[in-house]
Amino acid sequence: MTSSLSLKKILLADDDGDDRWFFLDFLKNRADIVILSSVTNGAELIAYLEAIKNEIDFPHLIILDQNMPKLNGKETLSALRADTRYNKIDIVIYSTYADQKLIQECTGLGAIMVLAKPVSFEGYNQMISSILSVI
Repeated sequence: MTSSLSLKKILLADDDGDDRWFFLDFLKNRADIVILSSVTNGAELIAYLEAIKNEIDFPHLIILDQNMPKLNGKETLSALRADTRYNKIDIVIYSTYADQKLIQECTGLGAIMVLAKPVSFEGYNQMISSILSVI
């Protein structure tokens, strides 16, 4: 049995239902992972975090889709890094197309990884394994 202290809490922001399903399906049987929530845009993510009263309840990892309405991944990342309460949260950006400019901008803002969205279930499996290996 995994102790509650070793559980990794993840918050996912992606407006694409299929992409959310891939993440949630892959992670649902992981005893070391707790999905706190999945939201559809950066504004919802920030509202979710603002509602958390105790920092111990913050996620360890936030996964942000770059192309979301209201606040995209880079805008959300920038807002989160501007607030010192969220400095200890690891943030990953993923996008349909992760070019060198996006990678440089997002890592410069504090993302630990910037990845291109896979096109297959196996690709999601590999990407998620890669993300989890660094948190």
